[in-house]
Amino acid sequence: RYGPFLAFRHFNSRTMKGLAMKTHLVLAALTLTGTLIVPALAGPQQDAIIAHYAELAKAADPAFAGFSATEGEAFYLADHTGGGPDTPSCTSCHTKNPAAAGKTRAGKEIAPMAISITPDRFTDLAKVEKWARRNCNSVLGRDCTAKEIGDVLSWLASK
Repeated sequence: RYGPFLAFRHFNSRTMKGLAMKTHLVLAALTLTGTLIVPALAGPQQDAIIAHYAELAKAADPAFAGFSATEGEAFYLADHTGGGPDTPSCTSCHTKNPAAAGKTRAGKEIAPMAISITPDRFTDLAKVEKWARRNCNSVLGRDCTAKEIGDVLSWLASK
């Protein structure tokens, strides 16, 4: 009678609202301080890349205690100096909404940065390093630190 949805027939809107509320409470508790070491939406490949940057951040600063999604969001949205005048911010190409597609200066579409929308984003360390190097130099006029990259990745992995 229910076909392939037989297993889901017992879910009603009240059950789903309760499940959603519990999920939001758990996520809120986990992100209360804004510090995330392993973001909620990241898969094993993203976790490994974030762990790689955590090792680099710890080597650069022994007091490093973890990445901050809050700091990552602030960094991503901020206007910076030192880079190109047409790319003062990550949002110059990627938009303020990480779930939305961006555009290169040449007009080519860039897939959304949010892992929830583009799940294969940040799964290849070589690509992450290549684009971080290019984009950081374009926006900042220098390489990003491991902490800056990890903070941004932590924020984008939670989106």
